[in-house]
Amino acid sequence: MKAIRRFTVRPVLPEPLRPLSDLARNLRWSWHAETRDLFQSVDPERWAASGGDPVRLLGSVPPARLADLAGDRRFLRRLAAVAGDLNDYMTGERWYQAQPDELPAAIAYFSPEFGITAALPQYSGGLGILAGDHLKAASDLGVPLIGVGLLYRHGYFRQTLSRDGWQQEHYPVLDPNELPVVLLEEADGTPAQVALALPGGKQLHARIWLAQVGRVPLLMLDSDVEENDLGERGVTDRLYGGGSEHRLLQEMLLGIGGVRAVRTYCRLTGHPEPEVFHTNEGHAGFLGLERIAELCAEGLDFDSALESVRAGTVFTTHTPVPAGIDRFDRELVARHFGPDAELPRIDVERVLRLGMETYPGGEPNLFNMAVMGLRLAQRANGVSLLHGNVSREMFSGLWPGFDADEVPITSVTNGVHAPTWVAPEVFRLGARQIGVHRAEDALTVGGSDRWDAVADIPDQEIWELRRGLREQLVTEVRERLRASWRQRGAGTAELGWIDGVLDPDVLTIGFARRVPSYKRLTLMLRDRDRLMDLLLHPERPVQIVVAGKAHPADDGGKRLVQELVRFADDPRVRHRIVFLPDYGMGMAQKLYPGCDIWLNNPLRPLEACGTSGMKAALNGCLNLSVLDGWWDEWFQPDFGWAIPTADGVGTDADHRDDIEAAALYDLLEQRVTPRFYERGGQSGLPDRWIEMVRQTLSLLGPKVLAGRMVREYVERLYAPAALSHRSMGPDAARDLAEWKTRVRAAWPGVTVDHVETSASEALAELGTTLGLRVRVGLGELGPDDVEVQAVSGRVDEEDHIADAAVVPLKPVGSPGQDGRWVYEGPLSLDRTGPFGYTVRILPAHRLLASSAELGLVAGPSEELVEAAGLLMR
Repeated sequence: MKAIRRFTVRPVLPEPLRPLSDLARNLRWSWHAETRDLFQSVDPERWAASGGDPVRLLGSVPPARLADLAGDRRFLRRLAAVAGDLNDYMTGERWYQAQPDELPAAIAYFSPEFGITAALPQYSGGLGILAGDHLKAASDLGVPLIGVGLLYRHGYFRQTLSRDGWQQEHYPVLDPNELPVVLLEEADGTPAQVALALPGGKQLHARIWLAQVGRVPLLMLDSDVEENDLGERGVTDRLYGGGSEHRLLQEMLLGIGGVRAVRTYCRLTGHPEPEVFHTNEGHAGFLGLERIAELCAEGLDFDSALESVRAGTVFTTHTPVPAGIDRFDRELVARHFGPDAELPRIDVERVLRLGMETYPGGEPNLFNMAVMGLRLAQRANGVSLLHGNVSREMFSGLWPGFDADEVPITSVTNGVHAPTWVAPEVFRLGARQIGVHRAEDALTVGGSDRWDAVADIPDQEIWELRRGLREQLVTEVRERLRASWRQRGAGTAELGWIDGVLDPDVLTIGFARRVPSYKRLTLMLRDRDRLMDLLLHPERPVQIVVAGKAHPADDGGKRLVQELVRFADDPRVRHRIVFLPDYGMGMAQKLYPGCDIWLNNPLRPLEACGTSGMKAALNGCLNLSVLDGWWDEWFQPDFGWAIPTADGVGTDADHRDDIEAAALYDLLEQRVTPRFYERGGQSGLPDRWIEMVRQTLSLLGPKVLAGRMVREYVERLYAPAALSHRSMGPDAARDLAEWKTRVRAAWPGVTVDHVETSASEALAELGTTLGLRVRVGLGELGPDDVEVQAVSGRVDEEDHIADAAVVPLKPVGSPGQDGRWVYEGPLSLDRTGPFGYTVRILPAHRLLASSAELGLVAGPSEELVEAAGLLMR
């Protein structure tokens, strides 16, 4: 029989065990080994059955066992020690508290998904895992972050396979009462709520669930409440599901409702109000509109409020492909704003103007969430150096007249939260070298360029560690493979072969990620005969573990999964290559440490960062990857291999894949497998391989930390944004908005009229300094409104300046009778070869974060350039 109603019955813990409840509700347990060990000791079998989830564990332990523990002095001593450690962690000073006073009092961090732990399945892939690692690292560093997201009642889908290898999706119902979250409540005990106005006089209500991520509160909005109609209740049903309007409502709830949730949380708890708002990808972009509406309600006009909001906003873009950005039809957005819907006091046209693609190559009828994010943020970044370059090119239309390298989008390369992803065995090996506390600091705060202590670990210990981790992975794979085949309909009698799947002494390659086409899950299958030869080599075999989910609407991705599954089902190779369904955090934490090689072969440059290889590297796994994302930045032959790419303009997709697959096979056959299997002199160990593992840990380890990443965000983005926010009071915001309006109106009258230098010939010697004299027209503007610059550097055959040096020129005297100003300055010839310069005029104001901010620039006319002969050779 089926129940007509479901309850969650929580255990009543004996008084001595009450601290267990606090430990279970703070997600620090997900990266704190001593807390997990304590929960495991409560009931090892039930701990395993709960999937390592303390809330589920405590809900299943019999009262008799709890009574025994309440009288167990040894257990109570351990409980007191772990609870005391959490208290110290929550209240003690950390890295942030030791920094200068001008840091922000609080930062709100918005993301559509957060991967904290498998026990809170609110993530689909890299974006969510990155957001989770960001919160954890901020907690470890003491950064006063408030996370903001949505609570999806179905999370992301669970993946199984049909008998013929086709991906099937399942959406389990999540009961928040069974998750490690609590309702945020008003002082009278009623649930705190936020509401959004919808067209037709309806409302979208949402409760606020709180997940405590160490020191960081994570607020999660849930629309499945009785006050909503059925349609509105389903707004937070599943991650990345539904049609356009469903997604728009999710993103309005995340951005607008999220700001309201932050205000509610700060009102109820006394937490400092955020000075900086960070939107992790464009989904939360509407947060800027809500903050503009707040300021307009206090008396500011829209333009002034916009300047105030921009000053304290940071926007991070994660996609190098336009198709990865949410875009909505103009009319759909218009219907949800204005007098009969949300933000009624703001002119709908002003809302639309923020997101419309009104630039060359854009589609002017589409509302682009990333474009709105960039227009609402004074500071923006990509997530690796290469991705920063790609983003500047991709969004350059928003800053016409500027070279792509001057587009104001910087980069902060992603990192991963080492305590979450480093296997306990790896941590213990490091702790034996330098002590537990120093090892913990090295993994969380970071700061050193190299981990030199790794050099002192004997080869034998490194090799035994790696084999032990590989053996654990083999056990894990066989269990998961057996479960998968049972789900596919196989009987126990058919599955005897699984006991021989994988070998703990064979070179193990891992490949696990989402399955969009650009990540090329099946590149390894391009030449199946060569792959079979690698898998079945008599002396130097390899084995491959593959995992990944295709988006439910992506049949192309599902076909790739099926193609790989069918190959892995072949009885000739199924002991050497496996596909594991339902890739998630629980699987990943076993997979990264157990692999010897982490394979990554995306189409360059479509991988924004790609952090899975970082997690592998922290466990001594070597990377074999296309030079994309973070690997393009940090690759060295000392600790991995680069797959050559064929990304020339004239190469068609099939031919390129053939070339790159052949390069992958060549690397495996000629360089990777020989190094793994060759044994040194007396030790009998693969000493050259072990040295690469050592270099990976000592040189890559400190770079790939989320602690390093969050420190960079604090120093390079959050701190400057907080200073901008503080300097942008109402009067300053009005002044800046009026100045921008005046400059935009007057800019057509700004001209470069004449340029001359003291050089008499087009040939000069290195080290010469020339005098530059420029006559400019400023129209309605004055010298305080602009900066006149000389831009010089080496030039190519088309006279484009590369690696430019910029020197500001100074006005000389007063304007002439014709109203023109004269500017002068030096021009240093500091490099040999073809050399060129030009002159340009940019808007200048003390409150601009970048001289490109307005997208306005004036330079010499083509006639003037031709007349001047502005090249030195």
